[in-house]
Amino acid sequence: MPEEPSIKIEENGPYHVRGARLVRTHKILSDDDDAIAWGPDEPLETEAADEVELCRCGRSSTKPFCDRSHLTNGFDGQETADHGPSSARRKVFVGDGLVMTDDRSLCAGAAFCDRGSTDAWEMILETTDPAIREELIAMVGRCPSGRLQHMPDLEDEPVERSLEPTVAVVRDGPLWVRGGIRITGADGRDYEIRNRVTLCRCGSSSNKPFCDGTHEEIGFQDG
Repeated sequence: MPEEPSIKIEENGPYHVRGARLVRTHKILSDDDDAIAWGPDEPLETEAADEVELCRCGRSSTKPFCDRSHLTNGFDGQETADHGPSSARRKVFVGDGLVMTDDRSLCAGAAFCDRGSTDAWEMILETTDPAIREELIAMVGRCPSGRLQHMPDLEDEPVERSLEPTVAVVRDGPLWVRGGIRITGADGRDYEIRNRVTLCRCGSSSNKPFCDGTHEEIGFQDG
């Protein structure tokens, strides 16, 4: 049987990825610099047969792969994120024919929820308009971290696309972990398995191992 996809976090070290497809992707921006779509996945070549080590400190010379430089650069990879279920942290926003929930602690700053002149939280109030409702659903679906979810009604389960277990390296951004891959902390405890997760790879998130958008503030770059 194929090995269950998994990510094991090394203490003050890299992500050990097994059994998941590796790709690269990037955000597509409008002329107004709004995030509007994801670029196509591009396969990420690796010589490793069964396990890949991906950089977590942000300073590897072989990004996205680990070059063990964390051993000499003083990287502090202490994990501070909540292991509890996201459902316990979610705020609920009820619209017309649509319910949106928000776990702010998962935000990776991808900004698909923001259109400059409006955003997802304003749009949920305007969902009597079917066009706005459909656009909001699309925006929520592009959120890589799963901060935003939606469902038709409060009694329904969140709507999630079926995603192949994949680790996508976002250009100058986080690792976008898709498809319910198990993530185990350095202490051996599993985090909640979710369909969409973003993991920090700039080394500076205050919510490790998850991305909190700090890569944008510090100007993190792949190269």
